[in-house]
Amino acid sequence: MLIDSHCHLDFVRFDEDRDAVVQRALNAGVTRIIVPALDLNNCRAVLKLADRYEGVFAAVGIHPNSSAGWQDNWIGVLRDLAQHDKVVAIGEIGLDYYWDKSPKPVQHRAFGLQLELAAELELPVIVHNRESNADVISLLAASPLNGVEKPGVLHSFAADWQTAVSALKMGFYLGFTGPVTFKKAEKLREMAGQVPLDRLLVETDAPFLTPHPYRGKRNEPAYVAYVAER
Repeated sequence: MLIDSHCHLDFVRFDEDRDAVVQRALNAGVTRIIVPALDLNNCRAVLKLADRYEGVFAAVGIHPNSSAGWQDNWIGVLRDLAQHDKVVAIGEIGLDYYWDKSPKPVQHRAFGLQLELAAELELPVIVHNRESNADVISLLAASPLNGVEKPGVLHSFAADWQTAVSALKMGFYLGFTGPVTFKKAEKLREMAGQVPLDRLLVETDAPFLTPHPYRGKRNEPAYVAYVAER
């Protein structure tokens, strides 16, 4: 049994063959696909997909790159959306210092309030972390999720081992994607090999980060098997 713990199945690149993509995933032994949201409109789109496909589940949240216009009343909207019976997490949330799309203080507030919401609803979080290791760990440590069982996952993990250890100590899972299959990714594979199996998740982040041997093509949930093999 395989689970693709992170796939943007709602993206336009799947519009022409989404049914076939889901069927190929099933044929490859993928029994669950988790589709995280990026903004409020996107939340509603992923819920529709969860309703449409039996093995598809949703996460609702505001991505850091979508947080520039953050309003605190969005928490109430997310709380209502999270009542859907196929919502399994709050996400994709976190920090992104690579793209200059939202001021850091706004990202921090959006992330912190969504961490509190996840704790309130007893849902895990799907965390986006790009070039923001120290602040992500600091905000997670200060959140009410620190110390709870199975608080969430740092998705598409590519940070340093110190960040990994800090996250693991708080009970978080680490999710690995297609780059772990790349020829020159020895350090990433070595790090993944040090993560306890009961704290390691595999994901595609499709349509991005396509694993070898399909690198350069559109990624899809069926390819999560190649990540798991590594």
